[in-house]
Amino acid sequence: MGHSSIALSISLTAPLEWLNWILVVAAFVVEAWAFIDAIRRPAGAFPAAGKQTKQLWLILLGVSLAVGLFCAADNVTLIVLVPIIGFIAPAIYLTDVRPKVREIGPGGSSRQGPYGPW
Repeated sequence: MGHSSIALSISLTAPLEWLNWILVVAAFVVEAWAFIDAIRRPAGAFPAAGKQTKQLWLILLGVSLAVGLFCAADNVTLIVLVPIIGFIAPAIYLTDVRPKVREIGPGGSSRQGPYGPW
């Protein structure tokens, strides 16, 4: 009786462990995307968009990327909250900062006319 109940509990938790791992790896991919995107943006576009500095965002996103890598490699469960906390900066970057910085464009100037920068 003892062995069968252990086997049943292991088989019931396996799908949850796989789901957790998939979510943690997906979060890591998003964190990597945010970090790489921030690297590609011009430094002048961040303050021009009113979104702090590129250096600050690279530090925040780099720390988040490191946390995400650790959580994905070690399969940290979402109950610990570390993966969720590590996902906050990339989520803010991708939903708020990136759209504003993209509007500024490669020149880093917010002066846009109807036919381009002026």
